Amino acid sequence: MRLVHTALPDTAPQLPEVAVRLERQKLAKRLWRAAAEDGTEFGYDGMAPVRDGDLLAQVQGVRYVVRQTAEPLLEVAFGAPEEAAAVGWAVGNLHFEIELQPGRLLAPDDPALRQAFERLGIAYRYAVAVFRPHRLAGQAAGHGHRHGEDFPAHAH
Repeated sequence: MRLVHTALPDTAPQLPEVAVRLERQKLAKRLWRAAAEDGTEFGYDGMAPVRDGDLLAQVQGVRYVVRQTAEPLLEVAFGAPEEAAAVGWAVGNLHFEIELQPGRLLAPDDPALRQAFERLGIAYRYAVAVFRPHRLAGQAAGHGHRHGEDFPAHAH
């Protein structure tokens, strides 16, 4: 097993790629094990999580690259900014992560979120894709509030 502590700079992108496929939840961790598509085993013990596209190793003319797996999602298309705001409020109120793209929002496929969309009359469709939720700088996965110079403190 190859033990990795940090992603490497990709100095030879022309070399063939062997994918190390990981779920989003595993990618968020700083300690994990996985096997590449060719069977090579990797252990990761790093100070920061790796991301989709990061290089883990370059050995014998191939590059071992992290590839995030696709997952079931809900997709909501919107046109006007007020539609985006309503959808964002519904998802954020339930503390789900989102990925915003031009004209659409992606969120995890979850029964509570489907029910909220249906109750609010928000049209959605099922999708399967790599999910890259937006994060504020320094924000860990899950719910949090920032207090300080950038955002005034508020009561909960």
